[in-house]
Amino acid sequence: MELFYSSKIEDNSLLLDQDESGHCVRVLRKRCGDTVSVIDGNGTLFRCTLVDDNPKSARAVINEAVNDFGTHPYNLQMAVCPTKNTDRYEWFVEKATEIGVDAIVPVIGDHSERKIFRTDRLKRIVLSAVKQSLKAKLPEVRESLTVTEYLQSAPSSSLRLICYCDSTLPKEKRTAIAEALGKSKTNDICILIGPEGDFSTEEINLALTLGWQAVHLGDSRLRTETAALAAVLAVYYFYPDGTAID
Repeated sequence: MELFYSSKIEDNSLLLDQDESGHCVRVLRKRCGDTVSVIDGNGTLFRCTLVDDNPKSARAVINEAVNDFGTHPYNLQMAVCPTKNTDRYEWFVEKATEIGVDAIVPVIGDHSERKIFRTDRLKRIVLSAVKQSLKAKLPEVRESLTVTEYLQSAPSSSLRLICYCDSTLPKEKRTAIAEALGKSKTNDICILIGPEGDFSTEEINLALTLGWQAVHLGDSRLRTETAALAAVLAVYYFYPDGTAID
């Protein structure tokens, strides 16, 4: 199935933008009367018939709407410090989107080597990954915050987990992500992953003071993007049957 994206949906029809129209008409050679599948980025898939095959502004009429297409039974927010090599962070964003994530927040820590991070390219990567993995909901890509700002702003009603390597808190005092999920009464989850230089002692102490739970990802020393993806997978595999918490 080939998915297209439209933000211009009115009544029983929709319009594809120039990029989507070009891919639909020029690349895939869709013509009037052909069936096309279009997502709205909010979780709905529309099965449509193409009625205008203009390669700059293709239009389709909606035949059927499928709600919650390709969604998952949890709400996962990943706050991850940008890597020095931007390609590695973009790789994480692409793979996390394919697996299942709802929001991505670049956070700048005391030890971050990259202090400024632009998110416009990430949004294009997210859209491509959503379509490739057959989902209809676009993860939110937020503007960057400091670690301190994020620690203070994440909703206290969610399960808030922080992964770090600092040896001041022994591993036995940290739980695995799956264990933390098993003890939680909510499926709203925030996971915070630090930079290559880890969180500062002040950031860790603030997190624990605010009620964040310390978790570990095993004995291996992981790169930032690897640790972040491992956390996404831990949540994904915790819900293998697609059952949400009531």
